[in-house]
Amino acid sequence: QVQLVESGGGLVKPGGSLTLVCEASGFTLDRHAVGWFRQAPGQEREGVACMSSGSDYIFYEYAVKVRATISRGDDKSRISLQVNDLKPDDAGVYFCASDLYLQTCNPSSFHYGTWGRGTRVPVSP
Repeated sequence: QVQLVESGGGLVKPGGSLTLVCEASGFTLDRHAVGWFRQAPGQEREGVACMSSGSDYIFYEYAVKVRATISRGDDKSRISLQVNDLKPDDAGVYFCASDLYLQTCNPSSFHYGTWGRGTRVPVSP
């Protein structure tokens, strides 16, 4: 069964950092594009970062462009997202997503068929 699980969420103070990890089971993430999405209360789910299957193309949302890093580890089933200097607007539920038929990074949630359940990141003093 294809599954994604996010971890690493939790309360962070403004200016702090977080590292989220997405772990796949039933498939490996190195052969597919992977995206990170954020959904704030009452808002649409929006793309924060994504990486193509070959890691040769990476997208960052403008708001996090100089503060975020998406990366693959040696483990082909994991991909992480680090965000530094967190701001209140970074708060929300973070989801990772992938798709067995998607190799090209795309910031639109429409293109992803496999989603994790999300991990909540409040940003508050």
